[in-house]
Amino acid sequence: MAHKTVVRNTAYQTKSFTTVERHNERKNETYYNSDVELERAKLNVYYKRSFREDGTVETYQETFNRLIDERKIVLHGTKPDAKLFCELVYDINTSYFDERGGYEFATKYFGEAYRQAVKEIGNEDYVISAVMHADERNARLSDELKREVYHYHLHVVYVPVVEKKLYFKKNNKDPEKAGKLKEIIPQVSQSNKWPMRQEGERDGKILTLNSYSFLQDRYHDHMKAAGYDGFERGERGSTTEHLEVLEYKIQQDTKHAEALAAAIQAQENAAAENEKRLAEQERKIKAVSGKVITAKQIERIPIKISRPMLGSANSETVSLPKKDWDNMKKTALTQSQTDEQFQTAIIENASLRKEKKKWCNDERGYIEKVKSLENSTKKDFMERATRDAELYNLKIEVAKIPKEVWQSYTRTPKPQNHQREGR
Repeated sequence: MAHKTVVRNTAYQTKSFTTVERHNERKNETYYNSDVELERAKLNVYYKRSFREDGTVETYQETFNRLIDERKIVLHGTKPDAKLFCELVYDINTSYFDERGGYEFATKYFGEAYRQAVKEIGNEDYVISAVMHADERNARLSDELKREVYHYHLHVVYVPVVEKKLYFKKNNKDPEKAGKLKEIIPQVSQSNKWPMRQEGERDGKILTLNSYSFLQDRYHDHMKAAGYDGFERGERGSTTEHLEVLEYKIQQDTKHAEALAAAIQAQENAAAENEKRLAEQERKIKAVSGKVITAKQIERIPIKISRPMLGSANSETVSLPKKDWDNMKKTALTQSQTDEQFQTAIIENASLRKEKKKWCNDERGYIEKVKSLENSTKKDFMERATRDAELYNLKIEVAKIPKEVWQSYTRTPKPQNHQREGR
């Protein structure tokens, strides 16, 4: 598999500061990505952190607010729902680093990638945080190579800033100021920082493309110029390796889920068999119980005592109904046998009921595990979908624009000695 450089940019509203920060700074106790190993978080490398005066680390929101207070950024003309901070994620295939020295090589590589990020952002003051994650295990490659392999990548959280020129009104009372430049401010603007259509050069041609496409070019070219090689330029928005890893996880989870489902079926079959055995034991108990009569039943049997005319009182005889005599005789003949069967049946019955309860508990546990696996897989999909949602929606909206309207919007005179393309 060819190694490909990929950089993604995602824009957020300020309400997402906490969510992004807790993930990047490893403040969560659990993660949707089950391959995060928090005991390795100490190996994560920071290229930029912001600190308070007492030396403790600022939150993302605190850094943002401080930049406003210091007038390093200006919220001029922003809407209430504006996306005021972004995150660049620099990436390349896991095996690229594994083949070249792993962790040590990755720290140097992403140190250079961070320098490229600062160039893109325009000023390191606008960088809130930059951290290389070294604590995410690549399950597919680890299983394939039979050793632990980790996926290294760089998160750069920053404020998108452009220079905004402000002019005095043309009807200003002071004629020397009317219509002239008033000041240039560092305006926070994601849409102006990353326009949907931008003119640039590629392979000696002037093209009009999405600004993220040129971002991919610059990342690739910067790393090549810095002396790194063995990779190709990735496609804009590419998530090839992430999808491969995710598909691998899904395959493993599916196998696990299938195994659990088979186990559940086996438990259900065992439970059904137990039900039959319980019914049979209860039938035996009922049958055995019918073979004997109790002491109370014997006491209630009516008897007649007769004495002979001649003889001692010890010569008394007892007479009772033949049916009762037959029952007592039957009890005497079968007592030892039926008592043993009765007790055995009761013990086995209790054991089966206990076993059935255990199977039921196990079955509930298996069902919960399956649900947990399903939820984990859904979260993985949702995370990836969320990261690319804005770009996807933009594509849909652009597709709805009538062709003639789009052409009239993008059509510009062709510059001499250059070829213009739009795609």
